[in-house]
Amino acid sequence: MSIGQTTKHRTLGLTDEQVVHMYRNMLTARKFDERCLLLQRAGKIPFHVSGIGQEAAQVGAAFALEHGRDFFLPYYRDYAFVLSVGMTLKDLMLAAFTKAEDPNSGGRQMPGHFSHKRLGIVTGSSPVSTQVPHAVGIALAGKMKRQSFVSFTTYGEGSSNQGDVHEGMNFAGVHKLPVIFMCENNQYAISVPLHKQVAGRIVDRALGYGFPGVRVDGTNVLEVYEAVKEARERALRGDGPTLIEAVMYRIAPHSTSDDDMLYRTKEEVEYHRERDPVSMMKQYLLDSGLWSEAQDEALQAEIKREMNEATQYGDLAPYPKPEDTLTHVYADEREDRDQWL
Repeated sequence: MSIGQTTKHRTLGLTDEQVVHMYRNMLTARKFDERCLLLQRAGKIPFHVSGIGQEAAQVGAAFALEHGRDFFLPYYRDYAFVLSVGMTLKDLMLAAFTKAEDPNSGGRQMPGHFSHKRLGIVTGSSPVSTQVPHAVGIALAGKMKRQSFVSFTTYGEGSSNQGDVHEGMNFAGVHKLPVIFMCENNQYAISVPLHKQVAGRIVDRALGYGFPGVRVDGTNVLEVYEAVKEARERALRGDGPTLIEAVMYRIAPHSTSDDDMLYRTKEEVEYHRERDPVSMMKQYLLDSGLWSEAQDEALQAEIKREMNEATQYGDLAPYPKPEDTLTHVYADEREDRDQWL
C-alpha cells in the first residue's frame, strides 16, 4: 500500500486508536459467529444466523453514527454493528441461549432480533424489512419535534424487494426525513442469487424517490464509514435521506438450517474468502505500522477469554419462567385503568 492508503483513516478524521478499535470489533464479531456455529452444532443453542463476511460494513457504519443520540434499526446479521454501538458478548450470548436476562427480549425472540432501549436499538422482528417503515417513522417524529438525530436501518438485498422498503423510502423522500438506509448486499437472498432478484442496481432505486444513492465496497470499513458519515451530515442539515448499497459476500450459509452447497460451489465461496474483510482490516493496520503479529495474538487470546466467560454465563443463566410468556403482551388491567383516571 502507498502512504496515502495506509493513512486514509486520518484523512477521514479517525484516530489510530479508533481504527484499532474497529478491527477489534470486527474480530470479536467474527469469533462470536464462529462460536455460535459450534454451539449450535453441539446442541447447546437452537439456531444461528451468520454475519461472516459482513463485519466491515457494520462496523464502519456504527463508527459514523452518534451513540446515545441516533436510533438504530439493524437486521438479523448485524452482530458487529450492535457490538460497536454498545452491546456486549454477554448480551448476545444470553440471546443465543434464550435466557431470561437477555436484554433483547428476555429470551423470547430469535437470536439476531436485537433490541436495547438504552442504546437506541429498536426491536426487530422476523418478517424481513419491517424495520424500514419504523425507521422512517422515528425520523418523522424527530423532524416534527425539531430534534437533531438520524435513524439508521439495514436490510439485505433480498429484503430490498419488499413493499416495506419502497413505501418507507418513498415517504422519507417526500418529507426529506433524516434517515439512512443501508442495504447489505451479500449476493444471496437465502438461496436466490442476486441476478435472479434484481434486474438493475439497488443503489439506483434512490433516484426514483428523490434522494442520493451511494454504492460502496462493503468489505472496506473505511469506505463505508465515509459514506455513512456524509449521509448523516446531510440528514442533519435537513437535506433528507440517503440510500447506501454496501456490496459484500455472505461467506457462511444463510443459517444453521441451510445447506449452501445446494445452490453455490465451494470454489465460489473460497474465491470470496480472499476478500475477507477481517483479514483485510488486519493487513491495513499492519501496513500502517499500527499493529503487529504479537499484538494480534494477544488480542485473539483476550477475545477468546471474554468469549469463554460470556458463553459460560449464557449457558448457566436461568431460563425465563413460563408466566414470562405474557410479559408485555397484555396490559395489566389496574395499571391501564389508573393511567386514564
